[in-house]
Amino acid sequence: MPREVFAAIQAGRFSALRQELAATLPSSLSRLVLEIGCGNGHFLTAYAATHPDRFCVGVDLRLERIEKALRKRDRAGLANLHFIRCEARAFLRALPAGVQLLEVYMLFPDPWPKKRHHKNRLLKPEFLTEIATRAGQGSRLFFRTDYQPYYDDAAGIIAAHPQWRLLPSSPFPFEHQTIFQSRAETFHSLGAIHESSPVQANKLQPDE
Repeated sequence: MPREVFAAIQAGRFSALRQELAATLPSSLSRLVLEIGCGNGHFLTAYAATHPDRFCVGVDLRLERIEKALRKRDRAGLANLHFIRCEARAFLRALPAGVQLLEVYMLFPDPWPKKRHHKNRLLKPEFLTEIATRAGQGSRLFFRTDYQPYYDDAAGIIAAHPQWRLLPSSPFPFEHQTIFQSRAETFHSLGAIHESSPVQANKLQPDE
């Protein structure tokens, strides 16, 4: 595919995403809860039902997952919940100005276990910086994986980032078992808080 054709397609998708967000998000919205890789929407549907005062958005790349999540939302009758098929970076860039992230959840993302595939992992320093551009003071990021090496890598990346501080070990702020979690023999969780001004790299605070 010629580069200019690909660029035009991407530009069209981004424009459509911005229009969808403008039409979906409440005009008075200032902060929202985001789940990256929401799957079929089990976690975020339960979260939105428990927190009716918070607007929640789940993003995923698979259309069939988003369709199932939307049906789940509609059956629950939740007006504070929406699911969108898009890439997380595109969502952050298309988010209307003035809307900040209150909480971000990344639950059991693809660990890309082979070393040559590590470049495909989503949680990397540059992605943390992108999240930080849409986060306010005190915004929080929560990460969970059943793959210990990915947990260790993610904890190290967050600890070294100047705009995020690892939280001491504590219970997850909201628990609802997902399909991936039900299949995991064990898993590891961490949380981080956004600092509006750069902070010194902090030490690793393991979840165990």
